[in-house]
Amino acid sequence: MKRFAALLSAVLLLFSLSVSAFADEGDREPNYDEAYYSQLKGKNVAINVYNWGEYISNGDDGCMDINAEFEKLTGITVNYTQFDTNESMYAKIKSGSASYDVIFPSDYMVSRMIQEGMLQELDFDLIPNSQYIDERFVNPEYDPENKYSVPYTWGTVGLIYNYDKLGFDPESWDILWDEEYAGEILMFSNSRDAFGLTLMKLGYNINTQDKEELAEAAEELKAQKPLVQAYVMDQIFDKMQGNEAILAPYYAGDAVNMMAENESLRFVVPEEGSNWFADAICIPKPSGSFDEDRYLAAHMYINFLNEPNVAAENIEYIQYSTPNTAALALLDEEVRENPISYPSDEVMEKTQAFVNLDTETNLYMDQLWTELMSAAPEYNEWAMPLFIIACLGLSVFVTVFKKQYRRRKDQFSYDTYRKL
Repeated sequence: MKRFAALLSAVLLLFSLSVSAFADEGDREPNYDEAYYSQLKGKNVAINVYNWGEYISNGDDGCMDINAEFEKLTGITVNYTQFDTNESMYAKIKSGSASYDVIFPSDYMVSRMIQEGMLQELDFDLIPNSQYIDERFVNPEYDPENKYSVPYTWGTVGLIYNYDKLGFDPESWDILWDEEYAGEILMFSNSRDAFGLTLMKLGYNINTQDKEELAEAAEELKAQKPLVQAYVMDQIFDKMQGNEAILAPYYAGDAVNMMAENESLRFVVPEEGSNWFADAICIPKPSGSFDEDRYLAAHMYINFLNEPNVAAENIEYIQYSTPNTAALALLDEEVRENPISYPSDEVMEKTQAFVNLDTETNLYMDQLWTELMSAAPEYNEWAMPLFIIACLGLSVFVTVFKKQYRRRKDQFSYDTYRKL
């Protein structure tokens, strides 16, 4: 971690120099290489892109519609679909039930897919804008030879919470297990993130392959289950913005978006630490025969996402942190200095990055997660007494109601008789 902190400090210094160099221009006018992007025009090429939900600038609120802009520039059709977890994306591609040309896995999933031979090597000569990628993300641990991925975004995981309802700023993951907030807690619906923060709460490494530690984390998650309103991914936006829940763990970039919609929301990286992550862009190996035009088109798409003006527009929309130094320089100073998007050294020293686990550990974690999700919530010793009290109350209410009804019915009959 100390080595990472030192590296981060050096990178931040480079950032400041890079920002100065680019900021003088302040120019967001596109400077596309028309010859490069016109290579497939008139060939009716289409690519299938598989990305996370809410994870690309789509033309809302006057921002750039990146896919439409790419189609207009290149003549390439983009068939765009979304997934909600790394695991669901992995399962779909592994099954061969669908074919994709560009995907956006997170760091540990990139590593896993490399090991299982699921990713195509990239031709970086076809991605000239890779020159703008911050050195911190070149040859990363999840892709040490830098053959299979280009970083898309990075960020941290923390607690997003409704301050007006909570009344204070939480400091620990423990609050997600506080019975006082039963029914007001949201939780990740993917196993890696859920286990990761639980392991940190217990003081363990998020990449542990110790079965006893994983089993202990599973028991913690089982104990938490009766308190959880819902296990969510993209559903968190409506729930937190609509004041339907008070507490949730989630990604910093999405927290910034939610805070912009609801001023009661705040974000914190808990004292036990957090996950520092990167999401990447990759090309999966084709399930059928190799198509040279689609392979080129996929590289064009990755390159387009790293055009400085495009990357800047994109990051302003999705609010994650950018690994593109030229795009960073084009962002407003307020954005560059946002401590949620670009945390301090002190915060980053407390973070851990996911790495791929061995096959046995992955299968064991999947088993524990499946058991957790399929199990009924843990029995609450107060449930039966409360149920009995509720039934007695209902019984008393029904008895009183019947007496009042009969009395009024008898009075109505007597009054009617007198009028006759």
